[in-house]
Amino acid sequence: MRILASVAVVSCFIALPCSAQTILKSEPLMLAPYEVAFVKDASCPSGKVLKVTGAIRGLHRRKACVALAGEQASLATATP
Repeated sequence: MRILASVAVVSCFIALPCSAQTILKSEPLMLAPYEVAFVKDASCPSGKVLKVTGAIRGLHRRKACVALAGEQASLATATP
């Protein structure tokens, strides 16, 4: 029973950081392959953010405007 309770507590701590996405103010220069960054800039209409996905060498990054719920996103305090 203690093992089950400890697994539940640990899973809650692991799941909390993943519940919110950080929105950057500018696109990062370096982005690992398949890493995703959300950027708030003028290229997307209001209510949407730019989703940038890193690519492997020789390919271009993928960019798409997506809508994020307010409880999922938090504006980053520092610009990269």
